[in-house]
Amino acid sequence: MLKTFLNSPEQQAEVWAAGQEGSCRCQAGLKSLKVDLLSPSEGNCLNLEPRWRSRTSAMLALRCILGDLRGRLLRTFVSSSSLSSAVRPTRRDVGPQQVRFRSQGRDSASAAKLKLRTRLLIMLLFGGGIMAAWRYVSWEKQQKLRRQRVEQLRQVALGQGTFSLLDHHGRRRTKQDFLGSWVLLYFGFTHCPDICPDELDKLSAVVASLDQDKSLPPVQPLFITVDPERDDVAALARYVQDFHPRMIGLTGTLEEVKHAGRDYRVYASAGPKDEDGDYIVDHTILIYLISPDGLFVDYYNRMKNQEQIAESVKNRINGYVKI
Repeated sequence: MLKTFLNSPEQQAEVWAAGQEGSCRCQAGLKSLKVDLLSPSEGNCLNLEPRWRSRTSAMLALRCILGDLRGRLLRTFVSSSSLSSAVRPTRRDVGPQQVRFRSQGRDSASAAKLKLRTRLLIMLLFGGGIMAAWRYVSWEKQQKLRRQRVEQLRQVALGQGTFSLLDHHGRRRTKQDFLGSWVLLYFGFTHCPDICPDELDKLSAVVASLDQDKSLPPVQPLFITVDPERDDVAALARYVQDFHPRMIGLTGTLEEVKHAGRDYRVYASAGPKDEDGDYIVDHTILIYLISPDGLFVDYYNRMKNQEQIAESVKNRINGYVKI
């Protein structure tokens, strides 16, 4: 309450003067008391008997001491109040000009933050636009290269013709029946002792591996015999049961089979017969990959394993461009 009372400079000066006055009075009283007690004069009120003189002097001394303490306390409070007012000015001491400067500072900081955010947004939009343009140009370039690759495959005299053969159910099948599907094609014969079964096992494993990837379309395994003399419909039906369930075996007359082989440049030649009438057919050992357009896309020899073929087929499917 005392600090609140001493807020104004006028009040502080008044209290300070009161404290000074109290101290001066106390000192003057003590001096006068000393003079009167030591050398009493005529008519002085303190020229009393010794017992009253000691009591009176004690009372005056006590009053002077209390007055001096009061003055010192007032001066101390005035000094502390002035110091706190100088160090921590109240809101009433802040003038309109200082308030205006503070407001302008806050406005400047807000404007700087807004400007920085705007610049960052512009940079992000600009960078995103450049990235999108670069990706589009890259994609367009890849598409152009793929289309050129397809045109080159069209000009290759491989698998460009058609065929008409019987499947292992006795139904007539042509190349058009397989348009729209990816095909893995192998030429062989059912009496092959080891190479053809191994290659067809590998082909079946590749198809099964690709079937596990649900993002890929199903691949059709296809087997065309190069030995139509022994591989009739019934022989093919028994033979394909040992491989992938979707495997289709195709046969026909000798001329029909040769025509189908020529389109893929397949070499096939029957060897001499033994005493039992058995013989071996020497032929090209390749697995052909045919696109949904009926175009030859790639081939795989005996040196390619299951994983390599499956990865290549997957890449071909993912990079396929329909014409």
